[in-house]
Amino acid sequence: MSENATIPAGNKLVFELKTGKVVIELRPDLAPLAVERLKLLASEGFYDGVKFHRVIEGFMAQGGDPTGTGTGGSEYPDLKAEFTDQAKFERGTLGMARTMAPHTANSQFFIMFENVPSLNGQYTIAGQVVEGMELVDQIKRGAGASGMVKDPDSIVKAYVEA
Repeated sequence: MSENATIPAGNKLVFELKTGKVVIELRPDLAPLAVERLKLLASEGFYDGVKFHRVIEGFMAQGGDPTGTGTGGSEYPDLKAEFTDQAKFERGTLGMARTMAPHTANSQFFIMFENVPSLNGQYTIAGQVVEGMELVDQIKRGAGASGMVKDPDSIVKAYVEA
């Protein structure tokens, strides 16, 4: 996205980290249900203080679980999968995390560090980082195959900017 391109009003999700702001352009054209959920949860303060509990070098940083265990979610029902072939899992893509069952995304999301074509068409794409990817790159990494993080970094505040 060019620097002077504008994001449609209400489709700019901001994660304030201890290192600065990460701005995500939400994509309701690809995933209207997931985008609506992210905006609702951000507006309710759900993501404030939530940790990046699973972070795998060369893959992604996952957050959005208030329990920090990878098994938590919001009080709202799980979402129907919104898979697309109109966007790809590339560096900076925000996808919705889920269990092995496709219709189980809820509040958890992940931001890609690298392009991972094997995820294309398998997970819902809800947005793309347009500012602050260098800050995402600084999120504390986890250990082992699970990528679970000891003393993880967190989102200080999340909100939707007009």
